[in-house]
Amino acid sequence: MIQSLLIANRGEIACRIIRTARERGIYTVAVYSEVDAYAPHVQMADEAVCIGPAPAAESYLVGERIIQAAKDTDADAIHPGYGFLSENADFAQSVLDAGLIWVGPNPDSIRAMGLKDSAKKLMQASGVPTTPGYLGEDQSPDTLKYEADKIGYPVLIKAVAGGGGKGMRKVERGEDFVDSLASCQREAISSFGDDRVLLEKFISNPRHIEVQVFGDTHGNVVHLFERDCTLQRRHQKVIEEAPAPGMSEAARDAICAAAVRAAKAVNYVGAGTVEFIADGSGPISAETTWFMEMNTRLQVEHPVTEMITGVDLVEWQLLIASGEPLPNSQDELAIHGWAMEARLYAENPETGFLPSIGPVDILSLPSDIRVDSGIAEGGQVSQYYDPMIAKLISWGETREEALTILGKACDSVVTWPVRNNAGFLSTLLSDFAFFDAEITTGFIDDNKTALTFRPAPTDGALAAAATSLSDTLRVDEDAVSTAQPWSSLAGFRLNSAQDNVGWFSVDGSIQQITMTQEDPSEPYNLIALDEGVLVVEQGWPYLVDWPSYAVGGAASTTDGSVTSPMPGKVIALLVQQGDPVTEGQKILTLEAMKMEHSLTAPFDGVIETLSVAVGDQVPEGASLFEVTATENAEA
Repeated sequence: MIQSLLIANRGEIACRIIRTARERGIYTVAVYSEVDAYAPHVQMADEAVCIGPAPAAESYLVGERIIQAAKDTDADAIHPGYGFLSENADFAQSVLDAGLIWVGPNPDSIRAMGLKDSAKKLMQASGVPTTPGYLGEDQSPDTLKYEADKIGYPVLIKAVAGGGGKGMRKVERGEDFVDSLASCQREAISSFGDDRVLLEKFISNPRHIEVQVFGDTHGNVVHLFERDCTLQRRHQKVIEEAPAPGMSEAARDAICAAAVRAAKAVNYVGAGTVEFIADGSGPISAETTWFMEMNTRLQVEHPVTEMITGVDLVEWQLLIASGEPLPNSQDELAIHGWAMEARLYAENPETGFLPSIGPVDILSLPSDIRVDSGIAEGGQVSQYYDPMIAKLISWGETREEALTILGKACDSVVTWPVRNNAGFLSTLLSDFAFFDAEITTGFIDDNKTALTFRPAPTDGALAAAATSLSDTLRVDEDAVSTAQPWSSLAGFRLNSAQDNVGWFSVDGSIQQITMTQEDPSEPYNLIALDEGVLVVEQGWPYLVDWPSYAVGGAASTTDGSVTSPMPGKVIALLVQQGDPVTEGQKILTLEAMKMEHSLTAPFDGVIETLSVAVGDQVPEGASLFEVTATENAEA
């Protein structure tokens, strides 16, 4: 059995692995970059080794340093978690060559399933149904465009080495194909070092169904049933659940059997996930469900499978890596209840989900459900890594119960000053279509305006915040009045209770708040801050403070100056200084938090100044370019 385990990862998955290892009495070693020196996974481990600077390419992706850290600490084994080097066959082989135990599938299996084109060919040969598309070797833009036209739009361009939604583009029209291909290839080469792509027919009403499989070194393979990961944004999963709603026993048996065949085709050992796309226009059936890819690692959403089966998947990984057989046979595994997981991210739904980067001074997560997190209060969300704060996981006897519990959990989340997507998650979970499981992978994009709309706070919430603020008597020199606002008689009434009326700033907008002397009828999530009182309602935050004449008007948004909305790296410039541009035209591409973000011209005009070059690292708020309006340019 493994005695000492090095975890070649960070964040919540590193913490998750350490917890199980500790329960089994295994000594744990963490690795960390310089920016993660005080991260929770470093504090949890028995020992920790710094492996380089903040950028992943200089730390978490440097296999030689990780293996050396394992040798220096006398570790027996390396667990890669997910992401980073978890599906890198060369790294896995290097671990084995160093005489260490690799907690994952053998390198040949990773290679067989790591490239989407060869994996689909292998599945076809094994009798597993695959989505129609193009898997050819010719990667010229002309050939790819020809094949896409032949398949028929919409089509998906997918990096053959891709994963996690990276290197994937949906193309609706032929005229957009070349630009989408270039963007996809840039992201693929940046994320995976391989810009080859395949094409797939886009299924118009797609459901994303995946099956958890496990194999051991004794030739046994089982499945632990399916998960539904249909709710996605930009091809990244948002809410996952197990089992899949609307799945009949016959369909489950057929799809899970296909997943087992897929695993056996590559002599699979360890934890893996076989992903399928299903036509959601009707009931899920084996005839309308096709293989997409196999992830040769533990998945982010593995907790929902653990919750419905009672199996600790990390424990199984450690047992199998130690040479032991699977703890259970297929007929000993069963589904119990329903589980859901929501991914809580440091991002602002109101600004198109731009990452929210910086210190986490306030962090309040629900305590009555399972929470897997890798960030602690007083920590920070770094620009260098995925902005996940936590995974919130609920369980119930029924889908409705699990959904209700998860919704209440999202309502209670507080982070500050970083923003989060809890309000969006709460809105999503209360949507009638999701409640009825009438969803496709495009559901969030199709309903983005409604799902990201932050409602006005209720009178009760504002009253509670204003009362809390008034009780502190925290009035600065810029306030409208140095007296309590309740001294006003604006709410005076004869023969009835007087209403308390005052002027307050709510998210920078001054408004009048009226309340009675009684305590609020329901409790509200109130957090006292230096800058006011934060009230959180259904996951959405609102900052209430005294109004101040010192607050000026908002800066003009029509002057043509465009600044960086976040720290990032300029990876593409599409214009030169002096070029004419039209409103909405892409000017440059910024890479941040492993995603590409396009910056566009605010109106028709000419590029007056261009302040950056490809390769520049820019901070939030940095000037990028300035557009002079056409009429001004002509003048």
